[in-house]
Amino acid sequence: MEKQKLLIIDDDEAVRGQMQWALSDEFTVTTARDAESAMRALRDEQPPLVTLDLGLPPTPSDFSVGFRLLGRILQHDPLVKAVVITGTSERGSAIKAVSHGAHDFLVKPVDIDELKIILKRAVYMHSLESEHTRLHKVCGNQGFEEVLGMSPRMLEVFSTIRKVAASDVPVLITGESGTGKELVAKAIHSYSLRRQRSFIPINCGAIPETLLESELFGHEKGAFTGAHIQRNGRIELAQGGTLMLDEIAELPVQLQVKVLRFLQDHRIERVGGRDSINIDVRVIAATNKPLKKMIADGSFREDLFYRLAVVPIELPPLRERGEDIVMFAKAFLQKYLPERSRPKTLSPEAVEVISSYGWPGNVRELENRIRRAITFSDGHVVRPADLGFSTMEEAPQQLDLKKAKEDLEVKFVLMAITKHNGNISKASEELGLSRPTVHHLIKKHNMLESVRKG
Repeated sequence: MEKQKLLIIDDDEAVRGQMQWALSDEFTVTTARDAESAMRALRDEQPPLVTLDLGLPPTPSDFSVGFRLLGRILQHDPLVKAVVITGTSERGSAIKAVSHGAHDFLVKPVDIDELKIILKRAVYMHSLESEHTRLHKVCGNQGFEEVLGMSPRMLEVFSTIRKVAASDVPVLITGESGTGKELVAKAIHSYSLRRQRSFIPINCGAIPETLLESELFGHEKGAFTGAHIQRNGRIELAQGGTLMLDEIAELPVQLQVKVLRFLQDHRIERVGGRDSINIDVRVIAATNKPLKKMIADGSFREDLFYRLAVVPIELPPLRERGEDIVMFAKAFLQKYLPERSRPKTLSPEAVEVISSYGWPGNVRELENRIRRAITFSDGHVVRPADLGFSTMEEAPQQLDLKKAKEDLEVKFVLMAITKHNGNISKASEELGLSRPTVHHLIKKHNMLESVRKG
């Protein structure tokens, strides 16, 4: 894998040399001693990573040059990840730097292993945001950016979107409420050969059952009381384009028969009409209900399910999308900030809340909380209270049994090894495990360095 570029900014030549030597095995390192040489290196090398000592000449004691340089770096490239290096007594300045856009900070003396972990995480975040920006430019204003992500399950979704877009096969999108099912449907339409024609959605659960047939298939004049004119239905309005049947599980059983016939024959009759109308549409359905369970209890037709689910796409809930969550939050910050407003950033505490919260309302809830935060934050830093969380402790935590089990394994193995001064045999005996099992747990949870230090 190609090494990522790293710019080290420090006025101490010895520190620059030591850090370059320690990090050059994993990064392509460039160094700078002051603000001007740093900006030249930034323009010439375009590094995604920067370490910055705030105390720079000609006034290394007041950090004003360092803060101005941080602003210039982020103005040059907002995606650059700057890690501030500072002394213990200047910790407050480092936290201030994070609120001004720095990615993270590290207190001197620098622990190189810890710095490497921070930089690797920064590389990952930079790749996520760079991909988000690239795809946003490719997709324009078609709404695809709101379902972007780099988590493995979302990459599978995007791969499926690209594959099915060029065909006309029916697609069934499943997932919890708020995961972006309609956005995925729009993305499929936007990448298809039908993109110049209409995308017509209809929510099968939002229309009264007595009106739904007319909404879908249209009606002739005089077909029923109040039908004063002929009216085309949503299916006919989507002619040549894409029809999205949202909340398809809410479709009454008697209408399921009629929709199935339409999918088979590509023809419809308006309510009260006798003429058969040829229809050329691409059908995408979506639901947050378990259709297979509904088939078992007789509330959804099995033959309709298989007609709709030629290509199934399952959207994962937001809580299972890892680092994507913070990326989405930053994207919504950019999207909803009023024009000419001062940019806002997420505080470290806000990032922690966003990462740990379970998001029962998924992407829609995150979007709404960010919009709230833009309204309630006084400065240019978004804090947990702005998101509607009064304290970190009050933010509902994600209930992850697997993670809790792993944390306990790490805790008890380290306690036993520390208690027996690194003697794996005695630790294994106290834990009631075999030596190979303990060695497996150490390797599984990357505890080797902690065991050595212990």
